[in-house]
Amino acid sequence: MPSSALPAWLAGRFECFDHPSTLAGRVAELLHQELSDGLKRPLGLATGRTMEPVYDALVVRLLALPAEQLTAIRERWRSFNLDEYVGLGPAQPGSFAAEMACRLVTPLSLKSARLQLPDGLAANPAAEASRYAKAVAAAGGIGLQLLGLGSNGHVGFNEPPCGPDAPSRSLRLSAATRHQNAAAFGGDPGRVPAGAITLGLEQILGAERILLVVSGSTKAGILARLLSEPPAPSLPASWLQGHPGLRLFVDRAAMGG
Repeated sequence: MPSSALPAWLAGRFECFDHPSTLAGRVAELLHQELSDGLKRPLGLATGRTMEPVYDALVVRLLALPAEQLTAIRERWRSFNLDEYVGLGPAQPGSFAAEMACRLVTPLSLKSARLQLPDGLAANPAAEASRYAKAVAAAGGIGLQLLGLGSNGHVGFNEPPCGPDAPSRSLRLSAATRHQNAAAFGGDPGRVPAGAITLGLEQILGAERILLVVSGSTKAGILARLLSEPPAPSLPASWLQGHPGLRLFVDRAAMGG
């Protein structure tokens, strides 16, 4: 889709890059800027293959800083992840807590408590989802929310159908989502946990700003739908269209080029 054919709601809020590494570097630059500006509200972080090069690029940027600047960022870091699998904890491979430890906590020597995630081992996942939403609200809500786009249009683990007022909750994952996330579980969708705790569209749309990052040819079909269809429960990401702080970052492959 040429830039001239982009929908009106995306005017001035779209950037397309020839290479995934350039895309990742640009998003990392914006995260670095947010961290350097003092984090008036916490970051909202995501996981998944799209985010791996983003976090790698962010680590490179931050480790190149003078020691005092990096120390200041460590001390002010506050973030909430979107989701976690039910039944997995930080010590278990495949958990998002383990992923964040690998990608950010360890290389940047961050205090793990500054990166909050739902407790996948909570005895009552529904109650944990409610507790987590309250923790986000108590922190003032999300300032800058980083998002990927699921192959079926989900953001976070908000599976279709999903309305814009969907709360933080525990839910069952679709077969499509388990297949998409199988790489972290030896390529076997059957090993992907069946349930997850996720922040809802209510919390995501409550963020001050949103960076939606879409990379790779496998996302071209769902991105085309997002750019051409009106908001509807069948495409949860479509509710982002009305967010005044949304920015979309893609690579050529995701645009079908």
